[in-house]
Amino acid sequence: MLILDVASEESVERVVRNVLKRFGKIDILVNNAWVHCVGPVVEIPMSEVENEFDTNVYGPVRLIQAVVPHKATRRKGKIINVRSISVLAPGPWIGAYAASKAALHPFTDSLRLEVRTFGIDVRTVVPGAININIGYKSVANYSKLPEWKLYKPFEHLIRARAELSGNPNATPAEVFAKQTVETILNENPAAWFSYGRFSMIAGFLYHLPIFLRDAIIRLA
Repeated sequence: MLILDVASEESVERVVRNVLKRFGKIDILVNNAWVHCVGPVVEIPMSEVENEFDTNVYGPVRLIQAVVPHKATRRKGKIINVRSISVLAPGPWIGAYAASKAALHPFTDSLRLEVRTFGIDVRTVVPGAININIGYKSVANYSKLPEWKLYKPFEHLIRARAELSGNPNATPAEVFAKQTVETILNENPAAWFSYGRFSMIAGFLYHLPIFLRDAIIRLA
């Protein structure tokens, strides 16, 4: 097993080099490493915001830059960037996380057009609410953050948002993974694949006028 730190260029280069040495090729790159920090934008420590972007945005770019030269010589392969349904209708307390995931959108769209000449296929996967350990890690990270000042009266709501990904009613990770693999391995998969609880609702909210979307989210 190889341990990869996507926030470290040295770690990325070492792991890619070792994989190529052992297997001789990289067929599919799945950029799925991410961190999830929940809290009001005006009070989240900047160190947490920077860590969010270093992992969720710069991490995938590091891996893409390390892997594409190899894929280009083979003129084949896939790159899958995993975003989040929260970017379509971000509510309160997840501004930093949603912004980091949203940043992957233009990266992915440009990349898809840039590398198609090398036979490389780029796709976007947008999960809804999936029951994974990240929900519990979000709560653990939340407990390490400084005490809120302006938003102290909303602490119970902020914590509830941190716990959302661990909701037992969320789509099981195994179900999401199976559906995603089947879709991505199709001969001609869609450029954008979304699946999981709340994905349809978020898509609907995205297309509403902003004042309406804000009103609905405030009531939720």
